Amino acid sequence: NNIYYSIFAKKPEEPVSEHSRLRDENGTNGTTNGSSKVEKLEMDDTYAYDRSGMDVHSNPVLKFVDRSNCCDWKKRWQLAILANLGFLIVFGIRCNFGAAKNHMYRNYTDPEGHKHVHEFNWTQNELSVMESSFFYGYLVTQVPAGFLAAKFPPNKLFGLAITCGSALNLFLPYAFKSRNDYAVAIIQIMQGLVQGVAYPSVHGIWRYWAPPLERSKLATTAFTGSYAGAVLGLPVSAFLVSYVNWSAPFYLYGVMGVIWSVFWFSLTFEKPAYHPSISNEEKNHIETAIGHISQTHPTLKSVPWKEILQSKPVWAIIVANFARSWTFYLLLQNQLTYMRDVLDMKINNSGLVAAIPHLVMGGVVLAGGQFADYLRSNKILSTTAVRKIFNCGGFGGEAFFMLLVAYSKSEFWAILFLILAVGSSGFAISGYNVNHLDIAPRYAAILMGMSNGIGTLAGLICPFVTEKFTAHSPKHGWTSVFLLASLIHFTGVTFYAFFASGELQDWAEPKDEEEPVKPHNTAKPVGYGTSGQDTNVLQGMQQPQQIQQVSSRFAAPAATAASMGGWGDEAWNQPSAAANQNYQAY
Repeated sequence: NNIYYSIFAKKPEEPVSEHSRLRDENGTNGTTNGSSKVEKLEMDDTYAYDRSGMDVHSNPVLKFVDRSNCCDWKKRWQLAILANLGFLIVFGIRCNFGAAKNHMYRNYTDPEGHKHVHEFNWTQNELSVMESSFFYGYLVTQVPAGFLAAKFPPNKLFGLAITCGSALNLFLPYAFKSRNDYAVAIIQIMQGLVQGVAYPSVHGIWRYWAPPLERSKLATTAFTGSYAGAVLGLPVSAFLVSYVNWSAPFYLYGVMGVIWSVFWFSLTFEKPAYHPSISNEEKNHIETAIGHISQTHPTLKSVPWKEILQSKPVWAIIVANFARSWTFYLLLQNQLTYMRDVLDMKINNSGLVAAIPHLVMGGVVLAGGQFADYLRSNKILSTTAVRKIFNCGGFGGEAFFMLLVAYSKSEFWAILFLILAVGSSGFAISGYNVNHLDIAPRYAAILMGMSNGIGTLAGLICPFVTEKFTAHSPKHGWTSVFLLASLIHFTGVTFYAFFASGELQDWAEPKDEEEPVKPHNTAKPVGYGTSGQDTNVLQGMQQPQQIQQVSSRFAAPAATAASMGGWGDEAWNQPSAAANQNYQAY
């Protein structure tokens, strides 16, 4: 009885012999993945994974996916792909207004040749405010999101960010039609507030799920969704605007986000130890590679703010983020306008062409992540060298080809150089965008919030600068726009080359007073980012070896008790002191 209680740490309401028994995958109620066994208490639909002492709950969506051969992936890759789709949706949402605005406040001719009169009479200043209002909210939540991701389950925060942003998108057409500028601005600011949590939350997720030598691959797989969002968002939004109505893309992406949320909340869990159907092999691989993770949460007082603000590697990441964000938001908001005003392309024809640069970039981001981790895992180059080469090479290529775009008069050459510029920047994602986890994994979500917050300033400033340059002479103005983008990237190359680092910083580990309780295991705790060290074991729980030793002794008493008609209420209600102490500690 005591052994059973210490393993499952759960008291049923009915005698086990009559109402509850354990089944494995070969039965009708178990779930498994790979070589692991997941056992189930039939009475309350509770799963007990690997006899680790934690009860975790399954759900119909997880059961369905686990039984589907098409979804038989490692759980960390399943998480990365779902995060990719989440980013794809919210960055597609950012394309909606960019594609719709030209049909909303300008006269246009649809693909069938019918002429339409614009519905709205916006001034350039009003348009700039509407394009920037999202970023006012987005900027506010960046740094607070880092703390939230460190204190609360980051996977839940990411799910809420995508779900709420998508749901709000459904209300935007009503706000536009009401002709209430305040309503439009409020909804877009709220979208910015909730979506500002997304990037820091993903870095919080990888703190628990990404083995050090797979950081680039997993992180770039997730982040590729933001560029894939532009790949699909631009042509899909342009198509819907041209052939359906300007409001159609807002509804489509809103519904897609709500559907995505069902799968995200059903299939993702905060840590590998909490996942009910992860294989033993994968769980042990992740936890052993990562090593000990501090169970204390950073607070305003414990975060080494002075050291962070004085850290040159941190500022290298911030400057790089601002440089990349400038061009990204420039193209996301104004690429279709550039193609119409300078290259004389129709919006219904330019959507697909506008997506090609981002499509190429998405492929480069994925390939770059794989190649970066190959160089690191095979000890061909140090982490610092990999980050600098990929970041500076990507930014250098983008800056050079932006210069060529600025002076291109031909549609063919302008598009080609734009593809090469944006494609080159894909290598930089394996540089600055993963670098937070190298230098300070404990504060990665906070650093991501800081750098992404500064990058958001680019999204705020860029529309006003672009409108200023192009207000009187669009064609000559766009030359200045691309020259400025090139200069910003050259600045990013120089700063990152001198000051970036891929090594764990001295201030990045928690202080001794922040670790009041040490893990049970006797091995010396190591910081996140080392490999081949101790497995992260929850305080108060038994070691896996101890569980395996007692599990063999559990089978016989269980069978005997079952034949006698039950465990006995008195024995069940009086667990051993040791078992109860373990449960209370957990």
